[in-house]
Amino acid sequence: MGGTPFITVEGPIGVGKTSLAKAISDHFNFALLKEIVDENPFLGKFYENIEEWSFQTEMFFLCNRYKQLGDINTHYLSKHQSVVADYHIFKNLIFAQRTLNHEEYQKYYKIYQILTADMPKPNVIIYLHASLDTLLKRIKIRGRELEKNISPLYLEQLSIDYEETITSFAQLHPDIPVLRFNGDELDFVNNEQDLNHIIEKLSLTLKSNSWSNTL
Repeated sequence: MGGTPFITVEGPIGVGKTSLAKAISDHFNFALLKEIVDENPFLGKFYENIEEWSFQTEMFFLCNRYKQLGDINTHYLSKHQSVVADYHIFKNLIFAQRTLNHEEYQKYYKIYQILTADMPKPNVIIYLHASLDTLLKRIKIRGRELEKNISPLYLEQLSIDYEETITSFAQLHPDIPVLRFNGDELDFVNNEQDLNHIIEKLSLTLKSNSWSNTL
């Protein structure tokens, strides 16, 4: 295969992105990139009052992800070392479109375009999706204090936004493999067979595709 594998695991809150990214990293010995979540000083306030704290929250995430991806490019991808991440930079727009008003989003989008213009982007996407009940159960199990006030309606709308974004992305980028897995049917955290199923699908993709390091 051409290029260096840069894999991203995406999906709504609670679907298991970080757990799967870590498992892939361990299996293939790829570098692991985990998004900064708990360190965001605005996130707790955001879940309590989305309208008031959305812009600050989204800008914090964008700037930190910009720095992370720059570091990953410098230390790994530029040296042809493979990476798996538990997010794709396009998630910023999914959340921003849902939470920002029109004027804020226009400002945000301009900044996003500038920062992501030459940013390394994944060349394989693993998309995890699950029902609202499953997402809520997993969020409750992991027990993050910051997530206790997440609205089920917000989470449901976010899942719809993700599905629309992934569908559009696959149509616009037919050369970028998108592997879809249903979190209602697969429990890759507690069931080794389910994890092996995902690893096998990913292995076949890595062996059969050729791409460049940036989209």
